[in-house]
Amino acid sequence: MSEPIRYKRVLIKVSGESFCQAGGFGIHPAAVASLVKELLPVIEMGVEVAMVVGGGNFVRGKDLAADPRIQRATADYMGMMATVINALSLQDTLESHNIPTRVMGAIAMTAICEPWIRRRAVRHLEKGRVVILAAGTGSPFVTTDTCAALRASELNAEVVLKGTKVDGVFDSDPMLNPTARKYDRLTYRKVLADALGVMDLTAISMCMERKLPIVVFELLKPGNLLGAVCGKGIGTLIAE
Repeated sequence: MSEPIRYKRVLIKVSGESFCQAGGFGIHPAAVASLVKELLPVIEMGVEVAMVVGGGNFVRGKDLAADPRIQRATADYMGMMATVINALSLQDTLESHNIPTRVMGAIAMTAICEPWIRRRAVRHLEKGRVVILAAGTGSPFVTTDTCAALRASELNAEVVLKGTKVDGVFDSDPMLNPTARKYDRLTYRKVLADALGVMDLTAISMCMERKLPIVVFELLKPGNLLGAVCGKGIGTLIAE
């Protein structure tokens, strides 16, 4: 018997690091295949899936802009281009499993992806297509976390699922502090007040205004994504 679904329409935020080997650069096909392996059971259950992808495996705008010769806006646009590369690799890998997929970009690139149009994206979801949202919001100085909160709101998603390398939100970096304490549940205000850094403050504030829950979880741990969609207490829940 299949698991009961808690969330029928979800927005999954995936970092650029999910597309390469740990500490690596660019796209590693095996890493993308691992990501798709976690997505397939969720899609096959009939969950409507939209995804926002990062581009840090190629370019991080904030880091690149540390060079005074490159303007922050230019660096951010370069990061947006990186997300499109990741989105295309994810699209083809999904479609190799016969999963209909559409890439929609916030910057016009009609030869390779559809333009972001909210009503069209909703229709794709209703038809069972995975919608991969690339190029962030199309504007510099805005993170892909904020893009995820914005697109989830526009698409009437029931939850933002933020995939990370660790199993939720901790009071300090668990990679550096073995005694770091994990939170099972947090309020938006606690995240903002303590500057926990799981998402940027704009994204948290937007989700708080919309009463949109966020689940932060370890993305590539087998079964975690499915468990999060089924409301099994995976990771950390951020809500009211």
